[in-house]
Amino acid sequence: MSDKRVRRIIGGVGAVAVAAGFVATMGVGSAGAASGSLTWDDGSSRFTRTVSNTTPNEGDIVTVSTKFERTGIPVEYIYAVKDAHPTCLTYVDGSAKVDGSPRGLQSQAADYVRVQGSSIEWPVYPNINPKSHTFEFSYRVGADCARGVALPTSMYYSGSLGDGNYTNKGPAITVAKNTTTTTLAAVSGAQVGKPVTLSATVTGAAQGDSVDFYDGGTKVGSGALNGSGVATYSWTPSTAGARSVQAKFAGTAFANGSDSTAQSVQVAAPDVATSTSVQVPATATTGVPVTLTASVAPANAAGTMQFKDGAANIGAPVAVSNGGASLDYTFTAAGAHDITAVYSGAPGFTGSTSSPAQTVTVRDPDVVTTTTLQVPPTADLGTAVTFTATVDPATAAGTVQFKDGAANIGAPVAVSSGKAQLSHTFSVAGNHSISAVFTGNTGFLGSTSAAKNVIATNPPAQDVQTSTAVTVQPTAQTGATVALTASVTPANATGTVQFKDGGTAIGTPVTVSNGAAGLQHTFTTAGSHSITAVFTPGAGFAGSTAPAQAVQVSDPAPSDVATTTEVTGPGTATVGQAASLTARVAGAAQLTGTVQFYDGETPLGAAVPVNNGVAVLAHTFTTTGAHAIKAVYSGGTGSLASTSAPQTVQVTASGGGTDGGTGSAGSLGTMFGSLGG
Repeated sequence: MSDKRVRRIIGGVGAVAVAAGFVATMGVGSAGAASGSLTWDDGSSRFTRTVSNTTPNEGDIVTVSTKFERTGIPVEYIYAVKDAHPTCLTYVDGSAKVDGSPRGLQSQAADYVRVQGSSIEWPVYPNINPKSHTFEFSYRVGADCARGVALPTSMYYSGSLGDGNYTNKGPAITVAKNTTTTTLAAVSGAQVGKPVTLSATVTGAAQGDSVDFYDGGTKVGSGALNGSGVATYSWTPSTAGARSVQAKFAGTAFANGSDSTAQSVQVAAPDVATSTSVQVPATATTGVPVTLTASVAPANAAGTMQFKDGAANIGAPVAVSNGGASLDYTFTAAGAHDITAVYSGAPGFTGSTSSPAQTVTVRDPDVVTTTTLQVPPTADLGTAVTFTATVDPATAAGTVQFKDGAANIGAPVAVSSGKAQLSHTFSVAGNHSISAVFTGNTGFLGSTSAAKNVIATNPPAQDVQTSTAVTVQPTAQTGATVALTASVTPANATGTVQFKDGGTAIGTPVTVSNGAAGLQHTFTTAGSHSITAVFTPGAGFAGSTAPAQAVQVSDPAPSDVATTTEVTGPGTATVGQAASLTARVAGAAQLTGTVQFYDGETPLGAAVPVNNGVAVLAHTFTTTGAHAIKAVYSGGTGSLASTSAPQTVQVTASGGGTDGGTGSAGSLGTMFGSLGG
């Protein structure tokens, strides 16, 4: 008889029991695991489905197997088997087996695994072998499985006689709540007002689950389990004495509760409050040890004291004895150092820190200095002299007090760049022992120079001061003679005058007579010449130099016109009365330049500009006798220089002599130095 058909979909155990016959068995495996098995018939097909542990715990491995048999003909070939499971179970890789032999999966998802064979690989015969095939799969129970709830399993297959869909057929799996244990770590160092950590370890619970901590029957707080299964709570006891401390895990939907053993904890009385002060020297020197001292009250407090420079520790902690601790310390850096002392505290005593910080001003060792003195060996009474003190090193700061013997000379003088100077005028003649005493600022030692002698005497008679002026015509031509005149004041000064063109001497020194010295000079080069006169005095007079006067010297041009100069003056003149001297220049239509009048070789006054060919000088003779007057024309634009012939003027004393006629003389050719052509 043919048994090929489409399988019925069976959704529950009750329907099978009525329609097809059903046997369900429960057993207890190893370690208390409860296996479950059920058998049902669908036509001539018999199925036995077994779960190795129907009440597993989280993390257990559960194996589900389905055995296929035939109770009547014909044979049936099984093509594929799909085993459905709760999504909180995870398939164990490589666990699939067919008839005890490993078999790779054809497919899988979160809620099923499937194996598949060939069309003739898995036949099931009713009366010859193979009479059955068993398909087996293993799963690990996950932490997200609901607890105490029946989780159904299902099986589906396809074969040559049709498909079987046995949704939620079973056996069901009920995951038990986790068994937990709670232990409380030993509690030590508990003290009133001082936090102490309570730590409980719970096995079987999940991260984030809450653990409650109790002091006797009073809940003091809670802590959440971390990834290592540990929960903590910071407990601050409020009363001293023996306390009963316990940790309790109340349980969750996934884990049963558990309590730790109650622990007797001795809570100490609160620490005695302390106060700390620090004593330090106000100043210190780098490289030189000083003592730092700290005191703690009450004096019976034990423990250690840590000295600090700002935030940095100074050395190691120092044991406190009789309420005090001290430390010898050598500062290595200059500057302000803020020192504090931190008392560590001890059993029965709180820690404390000194306040405010005490400042130690630390400086480097003073630098050794030397002072030397420079003074003149002699000095004139009433004339200032300079004393100079040099301090080494030059960076030394401070003041120098100059001394004459034991007496101070003036006020202290500040040192600048290693030197101090004082201008001093002696008022008492004799030998003076001068010294310099350096007083250093912070960081520098003082020093005193060796004494130096200064002999003070009455000054010699002062030389008479003189002044010198030079007179020279502003323009000249090369090859033409010009007059250089120097005037020395006072007129009775004796000595010589050296005329100079820039730095070059002109001729030899000229003797000063009646306050004047003159020299005739011929320029040989064109250009600007700076003329001065240096007076070298005789005894009793001081030298002087005239301010320079500029002379613009030009070369005569080939086209320059030759000139003649004629001087005219009175035949006679009187000492002390003005006489008019006139020079007439002829030769060019337009005449520029100046005329210098001479009495012999002595220039009379300054050069006079030529105006319409005439230059006039009013001159007052100071000595009697015959005076040879001449005029020298400087030349100008387009005209050559020329010199007149001399004219004699007879000068008499006031009221003497008779008026004479007027005389004149011209310049012809080279007479008296005419520079024509």
